[in-house]
Amino acid sequence: MYGYLIDMDGVIYRGTELIEGADNFIKTLLEHDIPFLFLTNNSQRSRRDIVMKLRQMGINVGEKHIFTCAMATARFLAEQKAGGTAYVVGDSGLTTALHRNGYSIVDKKPDYVVVGETRTFSFEMLEAATNMILDGAKLIATNLDPNCPTQSGTRPGCGAIVALLEEATGTKAFSLGKPSPIMMRAARKELGLSSNETVMIGDTMSTDIMGGVQMGYRTILVLSGGTRCDELGDYAFQPDLVVGSVADINPREVSFNIEEYTLLSAS
Repeated sequence: MYGYLIDMDGVIYRGTELIEGADNFIKTLLEHDIPFLFLTNNSQRSRRDIVMKLRQMGINVGEKHIFTCAMATARFLAEQKAGGTAYVVGDSGLTTALHRNGYSIVDKKPDYVVVGETRTFSFEMLEAATNMILDGAKLIATNLDPNCPTQSGTRPGCGAIVALLEEATGTKAFSLGKPSPIMMRAARKELGLSSNETVMIGDTMSTDIMGGVQMGYRTILVLSGGTRCDELGDYAFQPDLVVGSVADINPREVSFNIEEYTLLSAS
């Protein structure tokens, strides 16, 4: 039996709307003690906040089931430099993760400038970050997603903010979010699984599926989110399975015989 790393937005919900059948899929995992983690590239919310959002949608999981790019980033920085300092362009999910891993948030001479998703940054913050990087602070990205879907459309993502700082400083950011092997490996180890026991379920080829392929995991692309079936030919790598949504997956008896599944076009 496999264990599962599961993307959230586009797989379990879209914005604030639960994707049909996602609650039953998670219920099956819980009832049969199948190991799983929700794996998200959104650094804005803490694990507790994510748990509450899911519970409001009828999915009752605990904090142990949540693994965010903010957590991956904070753990990595703590391993690189214990008790370090960071200037943060981001929200509470990121600052909470840094604090829990022994980091202090400062506004002068930080070891790292750490960038995550946020709607509350200003040009003054970016100017300060630019000068800190030019003064020797290392540029860290929780992820490089260029944009994020919202209820009202699309907003610039962490990757867009990072691109501005990269151009302004001539420095390339080091990213810890999907498809980074650092995050993908840390999540697998959190479940205590080997690579051949791990399945990555996601809706985005360039993060979820690429990350899984690079780590040697089985991969399942769902068409309930950001990728259409007719886009698969654009990629040099392919998922092991393509299904309409997680409602089409029986996690107890998942088979990687592609003939048992129907490739659904996104219409």
